[in-house]
Amino acid sequence: MTPQTDLLITNGIVMTMDPDDRVIQHGAVAVSADTITAVGPATEVARRPARTTIDAAGGIIMPGLVNTHTHAAMSLFRGLADDLPLMDWLNDHIFPAEALLDKHKVHAGTLLACAEMILSGTTCFCDMYLFEEAVARAARAAGLRAVVGEVLYDFPSPNYGTIEKGFDYTRRLIDAWHGDPLITIAVEPHSPYLCAPELLTEAADIAREHGLPLVIHLSETRREVADIRKRYGATPVGHLANLGVLGDNLLACHCVVLDDTDMDLLGQHDVRVSHNPESNMKLASGVSPVADLLERGVCTGLGTDGCSSNNNLDLFTEMDMAAKLHKASRLDPTVMNAATVLRMATIDGARALGLDGITGSIETGKKADIIVVDTRKPHLTPMYHPASHLVYSVGGSDVSATVVNGRVLMKDRRLMHMDLEKIMADASRIAETIRSR
Repeated sequence: MTPQTDLLITNGIVMTMDPDDRVIQHGAVAVSADTITAVGPATEVARRPARTTIDAAGGIIMPGLVNTHTHAAMSLFRGLADDLPLMDWLNDHIFPAEALLDKHKVHAGTLLACAEMILSGTTCFCDMYLFEEAVARAARAAGLRAVVGEVLYDFPSPNYGTIEKGFDYTRRLIDAWHGDPLITIAVEPHSPYLCAPELLTEAADIAREHGLPLVIHLSETRREVADIRKRYGATPVGHLANLGVLGDNLLACHCVVLDDTDMDLLGQHDVRVSHNPESNMKLASGVSPVADLLERGVCTGLGTDGCSSNNNLDLFTEMDMAAKLHKASRLDPTVMNAATVLRMATIDGARALGLDGITGSIETGKKADIIVVDTRKPHLTPMYHPASHLVYSVGGSDVSATVVNGRVLMKDRRLMHMDLEKIMADASRIAETIRSR
C-alpha cells in the first residue's frame, strides 16, 4: 500500500547528496510525517496525492545545510566588538557582556538566530554556549534540529557556577532531552586553554558513557598553541591525545594551527573537524589546512561561529568563502572544488555531528530536512552546474522554503511558525540593556 504523502516538493533539480551524488533533473521528493518516502523524477513521485505541495518552480531541491559550530545567542552581540584580536575580543568585550546574560536573554537571542538560519537554509546546527537548556527550548520551538551543550571551563560560569555544578547541569540536560526527535545533547568543554586536564578527561568520560558528541575549540590561534606547549609540552592536539580524549565522537572546532603530526593524529583517531573560515579570517586567526585534512580522510564540516565574530549565520556565504580562501592560500584553483564544499555543508556536516544516518542528504528513510533554492534571479541565470551555483552564486536570501523533520518552517520567504517582528524587537531591547552597561 502506498503511504500517505503529507508533503510533496516538486518541479525542481534534486541534489540528493547521497553516496552516488545523484542529481535528478525535473525531480520531486515525497514526505510522510517526518520521513522521506520517495525521491525521483517528478513524473513518478508527483503522481501520488499530497496534503501540501511546494512547487520549486525549476529551482534546486536539496538537503538543508548543517552548521557544525555556532553560539546562537551571540546574535545579541552582532557588531558589539569588531576588528580585534581573539583574546582581546574575548576577555575585554565578550566575557563581560556574557556576564549580563540569563536564560531569558539566551532564549531570545537563540530565537533570533533560529529565524536567521531558517531564512537562509540551515536546518541543523551545533551550539556551544551558556544556559543551553534555553537554547534547546528555543530550537525546539523554532522547529530546527540542534546539537546543544553547555560550555564548560575552569572559572565560574554565569549559569551554573563551579565546574562541579557544570557537570551536574550537563547530566540534567542529557536526562531531560534523551530521545527528543530534534535535540541532541553534547558535552562541550570550551578549549584546552580554559579547561584543566581533569576537566577534559571527565567531559570525555561523560560523552563516552552516554554515546554523545564531545565538542571543543581546538588549535584556533598561534597564541593558544604556544600557551599549551608551555604548559604541557605538547600541541593542543597532542595534549588531547596524551589525555586519551581524541576519538570519533570528538568534534574539534577551528583547527587552524596544525602541524603534520597533529593532522595525522586527527586522522588516526577519526576526529571530526568544524571549519569556520569567515570567523577565522575576521579574527585573523589564520587559515586552517583543510585541504590537508581532507587528504588524510578527516571528516570536515562547515560552521559560522557566532554572530559576534562573523557576523552572520549564512552558510551559503560560508561555502563561497571556504572554497575561495583555500584556492588563494594554496595558489591552486583546483583545491576545495564546489562539490567538496557542498558536501561539507550538508552530508559531511551531518557526519561530523554523528547525524548522517538521519539528515544531510535526500534519501528514502531519512528525516525530511529539505530546502528549496529559487533560481529565477539574474545572479543565478544561466545555470550550467547546480553545485557550482550553490557554492559561488547562491546566498541565503535565495532560499524560498525550509522544511525540518517534515514540518514546513518557511515558505515563499515567510516564516510559518515564528513571530519575526516580536523576536527582533525583543533582541533590540536586550541590546539596549547591554549597550547601557
